[in-house]
Amino acid sequence: MRTICHTAAVAMLAMLSASVYAQQQAAPTDAQIAAIVVTANQVDIDAGKLATGRAHAKDVKQFAKLMVQDHTNVNKAAVALAQKLNLTPEENDTSNALKQGGDENLAHLKKLKGEAFDKAYVDHEVAYHEAVLDAVDKTLIPSAQNPDLKALLVKARPTFEAHLEHARHLQSELSNHGG
Repeated sequence: MRTICHTAAVAMLAMLSASVYAQQQAAPTDAQIAAIVVTANQVDIDAGKLATGRAHAKDVKQFAKLMVQDHTNVNKAAVALAQKLNLTPEENDTSNALKQGGDENLAHLKKLKGEAFDKAYVDHEVAYHEAVLDAVDKTLIPSAQNPDLKALLVKARPTFEAHLEHARHLQSELSNHGG
């Protein structure tokens, strides 16, 4: 079962990477970047909300609450900036891949309970934040044309990096405790 979960997460991330690679060939516009940012944050907010109610371990629940809080704040800033710039987020292959992958992750997580849920949630958070940081570094920041949008991405990056390190720490703890 864990292999299936991991395989599904890897497939979703491969799709995201391929989509980001395709976007790199024709750099995404600021409107497309806005859609990617909002969608990526919403995917993590949705997973975090599910995890706050389903997680078994206290540390995993606290991490999930942090994901909801931090990603909600980034989304608020992104939406406010888009409105200020009169920029309408434009769906694209990457934002659609993120949404689809997020929906698939939620469907999978809803089938799990207890320690199996915790492990699947945290494993996905590690892989997801790795993919998001890769996209931020290699595509989104370099492609952003508006200096305010670029600044928002640069400002949000350390938060995503901290989330990755936190998720890796939880992943290690869950592995060490056999769960």
